[in-house]
Amino acid sequence: MTEQTPAVEEQQTEHRRTIKSFVMRAGRMTEGQQRGLEQGWPKFGLVLEDGLRNFDEVFGRSAPRTFEIGFGMGHSTLEMAGAAPDQDFIGVEVHKPGVGALLSGLVSQKLNNVRVYSCDALEVLRDCVADASLDRVLLFFPDPWHKSRHHKRRIVQPAFAELVRSKLKVGGVLHMATDWEPYAEYMLEVMNVAPGYRNLAEDGRCVPRPPERPVTKFERRGERLGHGVWDLKFQRID
Repeated sequence: MTEQTPAVEEQQTEHRRTIKSFVMRAGRMTEGQQRGLEQGWPKFGLVLEDGLRNFDEVFGRSAPRTFEIGFGMGHSTLEMAGAAPDQDFIGVEVHKPGVGALLSGLVSQKLNNVRVYSCDALEVLRDCVADASLDRVLLFFPDPWHKSRHHKRRIVQPAFAELVRSKLKVGGVLHMATDWEPYAEYMLEVMNVAPGYRNLAEDGRCVPRPPERPVTKFERRGERLGHGVWDLKFQRID
């Protein structure tokens, strides 16, 4: 997945200042990624400026709906969408090569159950997604911002938890994964006190790796090196 996960906000006394949880990286587009943008964007691309969307109309059906924050190069998104044709996926990524790669895959695999935004995912959640309309929100391997002075850049904050809760249906699930244990602990600290959620882990901490989350090449390499991955699932209860 990606480390370009979109943004958190802090309320200032007299004005609002947006703190980004991602860094925009310049990246060279391959021919395949550029072709994916050219061929796939007109069919699968959505823009923030269109505002609130009726996703039943966008997808042409009513189906379980997943919102993925920061899909990286789109490998996991493609795998999940291909394995669940009866579900719809909304993916958001700021990194253009990743957007092109996902679009290329959607075209080549002839998938029609994914739509893509290329902008800040929290702006999309806030402005484009109706309240209580999502079955799942996915946040896989966000940037942990290791240094203490950068913790304010982490996407997982109380305001993030409240925004996601407002967009999930009652019974919907926020699924997060990280390969950095201190960030998992931090996520637990934030989410365990967030109103309106229930931790789905039996021990109140992390769940076993869910079978629906694809294993990335990065994760397989980490497993060979003895690195861990922590999955957290929190369900909206009211």
